[in-house]
Amino acid sequence: MKSFKVIGAKAITQWLNNHGEKLLDSVADCYCQFASGKTICPDSYFLRYPEQPQNRIIALPASIESAQAPVSGIKWIASFPGNLTEGLDRASAVVILNDRQTGYPIACLEGAQISSFRTAASAVLGAKYLHTTPGKIEHLAIVGSGLISHTIVSLLEQTGWQIDKMTVIDLDLKRANQFCEKFPHINGIGSDDVSVIARTDMVIFATSAISPYVSDQALFAHNPTVIHMSLRDIAPELIILGQNFADDVEHAIKANTSLQLAEQLSGNRAFMAGNIVNLIKQEVKPDFSKPRIYSPFGMGILDVMLGYQIYNDTSAEDLLEVDDFFPQPYS
Repeated sequence: MKSFKVIGAKAITQWLNNHGEKLLDSVADCYCQFASGKTICPDSYFLRYPEQPQNRIIALPASIESAQAPVSGIKWIASFPGNLTEGLDRASAVVILNDRQTGYPIACLEGAQISSFRTAASAVLGAKYLHTTPGKIEHLAIVGSGLISHTIVSLLEQTGWQIDKMTVIDLDLKRANQFCEKFPHINGIGSDDVSVIARTDMVIFATSAISPYVSDQALFAHNPTVIHMSLRDIAPELIILGQNFADDVEHAIKANTSLQLAEQLSGNRAFMAGNIVNLIKQEVKPDFSKPRIYSPFGMGILDVMLGYQIYNDTSAEDLLEVDDFFPQPYS
């Protein structure tokens, strides 16, 4: 019987900060495996609190069915925005990995970093295939100054992107300025005015918004690249005017996302141009005469795939191994 391993934040941070290109390649490959039917990726499950609609915990089960590295697992991730006032992160998570042959859990990994980096990798992939000048951003707008935004900017830089100017937009101007201070080599400024995005060539949304607040068509009139990670920021009227992509259309058009609101408004899905695999395989080309909007819902296969890579790469001295975690089999 296998032992049970626990891998904490320190080892995971070290891996993630040193494998940027490998991470991008792995996420792209995972998307392609999904498209070819080599994964199992059920719907996400939401634990909601009726009296606290801003808070939720999400379960994302998944299985990688490839012959080379089969593994199953689940990410259990909480989002409690009020944590920020207590000096805590909004999101906290674990990733549980299961042996594909027996179903036994084999590891528990700190999941918030895995989640943020796989999310960032998805964002960078979207930018790579949709931006007018891949690898170079003249003026980047970041809407939301949390961990996801920080990880996206870090991964952009880790994988060679040049960012000439950055405006960080947040309702809390102090947090926006603090975000800029984390990247002193970038010409950055904080703002609490979302209209700034009208002067940028790429916009990244990573907020905790539960309903759209960006509805002015003038903000997207210059046809920017829009990386819509938080899924619910953009009014459906603007979604319909853009060229839209998701990680998987079926996953993304649900749970009151802007894409679902656009479907309800239009009565169809004609506004969807495809998914990320269509872009990777060059089956669909970006339309630079429109805002190009990438809205990835988030797929548990990415967490399980990345968690398993870290599990396999982490040395014994960097993890906790519990030999007697499981009871003796009943016979």
